[in-house]
Formats: sequence, structure tokens, C-alpha cells
Amino acid sequence: MGETFKALVLDQVDDAFSAEFRDVAVDDLPEGDVTVAIEYSTINYKDGLVINGNVGRLVREFPHIPGIDFAGTVEASDSDAFKPGDKVVLTGWRVGEVHWGGLGQKARVKADWLVPLPEKLSPKQAMAVGTAGFTSMLCVDALEAHGLVPGNGEVLVTGGAGGVGSVAIAILAQRGYDVVTSTGRRAEDGFLKDLGAAEIIDRADLSEADSRPLERERWAGCVDTVAGKTLSTVLAQMKYGGSVAACGLAGGNTLETTVLPFLLRGVNILGIDSVMQPAENRTRIWQRIADDLPLEKLDALTNVISLNDVPDVASAILKGQVRGRTVVNVNA
Repeated sequence: MGETFKALVLDQVDDAFSAEFRDVAVDDLPEGDVTVAIEYSTINYKDGLVINGNVGRLVREFPHIPGIDFAGTVEASDSDAFKPGDKVVLTGWRVGEVHWGGLGQKARVKADWLVPLPEKLSPKQAMAVGTAGFTSMLCVDALEAHGLVPGNGEVLVTGGAGGVGSVAIAILAQRGYDVVTSTGRRAEDGFLKDLGAAEIIDRADLSEADSRPLERERWAGCVDTVAGKTLSTVLAQMKYGGSVAACGLAGGNTLETTVLPFLLRGVNILGIDSVMQPAENRTRIWQRIADDLPLEKLDALTNVISLNDVPDVASAILKGQVRGRTVVNVNA
């Protein structure tokens, strides 16, 4: 069969869904101009949905290799942008959904989807960042582009124990912000304070609050990973001119609010998409990550697993049992 590599392969015939490890022929990789020898990948919530029965039908064609992130070394290239031996990172572009992803030892993708790995980051550290950390930095970047600076007041991060929230806390604290975070997992308070949270509030204070259209002004900015009732409450509590970077929907995809925060306080909702970001902005954001994310805190919020451990962790992430970032050593 020629050269092969190990991968987690999803398959579906009629209603029968399977996820199993297989040896895959390199010649079976999808079209693309760069082949990457993967070193590390990650497990994200979207990966959990796909691996556990393809919830939401994110994957439409089988067989399929999941994994929305990967980092590694270019093995072959038909592109002038990369040569064999280059270190690269990939997040987004619907890799792991429409295109074969990173939960295997090799991948073949379009050169435009890849970003040169910043010199300050190793492939393992890049995957400790992954889509979650990339999204976190997009949020911080957008908030600062709309006027947020240290000293403006408290910055809220909702869902602080998750992948996006935990990295956002570390970045904001490193940049000198007064960070408050919400969580439903109060056993993680120590972990969140170590990341840089000055105060921790219970998730129910936001998700179950009987809030009015406008509440007492408190938050100068917010990274919101939750949406739903939580986002409605946060909007009512934003300070004049403050912005919310909305990047998740763990609490649902609806938003019930009024126009009053926008008309009377000039509040902004900044929609954050990490999947289809253009290459130039990806490169800039990855360099900001290398410069602004404290790597010692990144190590503290990272757990490394082997490829064989992926199915169990993919199930746990859907149950809210995974904190921080999970990195997959695909060669272990």
C-alpha cells in the first residue's frame, strides 16, 4: 500500500457511525500543495462533537480525519511560500470538518491555510494555544482596537475554566488588566487565580440573574464565550463605550436584550470569527500571541495526551470535564 500513517478515522454507513484508529495511505490524503508531518494537535469542543457521533452533522463526507488544529514540519511543498523543514501551524479553514484534519500523523492542505510558526513558540506550545488561544487573542485585539486599555476598569471573561477563557485571562492579566472571570466550576478557583484572575464570580450570577435592561455599570470590556442569558446580563452591566468580544455559545445561540445598552451607553458587540481569518491577520495575531502570552502560564493550563487517549477526552470535553488546553502528541 505504500507509505502509511496512523490517524483517528471517522466513518458512517447509513446510521452506523464509527471512530477508530487506522493506518492511512499517504496517497489517500486530500488535495493540497503542502504536506505536513504533524507533531501536535489538540482537542476542542468542536472535535468532541464530531468524534462523538458527528453531533450537528459538522462532517458530511466520510471517511474523515477530525482535528481542527495542528502544528508540525513541512514534509513536501509545491508552494513558494513554504519549503521542507519549515515549522508551521494551522487553525480554522474548516479543517477537521470539511477537510481532513490534525488527529493523525500527516496532513495535506493549501499553503494559504498555514502560518509560519513564530520563533518564540514550539509546535507543542502552538497547540497549547490552538484555536482557543488564537480566538482569545482575536478577542483582546478587537477590544483594544475599540479603545480598551489597562486602567479603564474591570474586564470580564465568561467561562474562565474553558480553553478560550483560560487563555484570555492569562493574556489580559499579562497586559495589566484587572480581570474578573465567571465559572460554574468553583473547584477551579485556585487555577483561575494562578492564571491572573483578580476575582471569580459564580456563573449563576450572570446566567440566572433577573436583570433589567440597564444595570449598574461595571465592565470596561468583556470576552464572552457563553452567549445566551449570560451575554444579555453582561450587556446591561457594561460601562459607557465598553465592548464585548463575543466568541462562543456555550450557553445557547439566542440573545434576548434591548437596544438600550447600545443607544444610551454606546456599547459594542464585536463578533469574533477565528475560522476564516485572512492569512495576513493570522500571521499578525500569532505574533501577538508569541509576544503577549506568558508561556509559563500556558504550560500550567496545558495537559498533554497521546493519540490513543483522544476518544475519551473528546467525550469528557462535551461534559465540561476538561479545563484549560489539551494537547495531543500524535506520535505518542
